[in-house]
Amino acid sequence: MSNIRLRLPDSLHEAVRQIAEEDGVSINQFITTAVAEKVAVLKAEQLFQARAAQGSRARYEAALAAVPDVPPDEHDRRTSTDSPPASSACDEAAESGQ
Repeated sequence: MSNIRLRLPDSLHEAVRQIAEEDGVSINQFITTAVAEKVAVLKAEQLFQARAAQGSRARYEAALAAVPDVPPDEHDRRTSTDSPPASSACDEAAESGQ
């Protein structure tokens, strides 16, 4: 295991101390977990970008074209209390012609 010396502004150190105390963990454990979470997010982003680079708009549209145009089953239908669907990166790319 490695040791590092870390300089934090006093305000950030105090915030970390308070949160770690509330969570019942040491500052070291809190920072270790925060770094692990950040590393996981960055690695996932790299994976998604690599997978996206393998994709093709033509194959995506061909797959969508193969789906039958039928109404959803009763249990899959939206109700008036459902929130509207969020737009996705695919929707935004389609709108921009990419």
